[in-house]
Amino acid sequence: MPSKTASKKTTSTRRTTTATRTRAKSTSKATPKATSSKRAKSSKAPAVSVVKEVQPAVGVSELKKRELMDLVVERSDIKKKFAKPVIEAMIEVLGEALAQERPLNLQPMGRVLPQRVKDVGKNRVIITRIRQSKERAKQAAAAQAEKPPVAKVVK
Repeated sequence: MPSKTASKKTTSTRRTTTATRTRAKSTSKATPKATSSKRAKSSKAPAVSVVKEVQPAVGVSELKKRELMDLVVERSDIKKKFAKPVIEAMIEVLGEALAQERPLNLQPMGRVLPQRVKDVGKNRVIITRIRQSKERAKQAAAAQAEKPPVAKVVK
């Protein structure tokens, strides 16, 4: 029987402690409300930034695999027959990574983050967010301005 008495005393002590804690919490809750209203009055609204909408470039064609290979061969001074299998393998790996919805961090191109995937008929649409440093974007624009337009020979 003494063990029951000891446990009752422990239980009653816990209840008293819990009640004390509850009171302490309730009094502390009143204090933050007053400070939060003071903060709301003194703090300024966050600055709003306007995101500019990107318009598709008129007269600029999309980069095809053949043109990509020509540009890579030109920059790397490697023969086309050696560069072609590497470029094709790289495109396949990138396609597989996007199909798995893996984020890509490919500097200097940037970071590609898949956001949503939607199946449309026989195709799959992957909506991504691409984050590129401003310096890289400026460098790409400057490089494009320096190069004269390439004339294509139609056969």
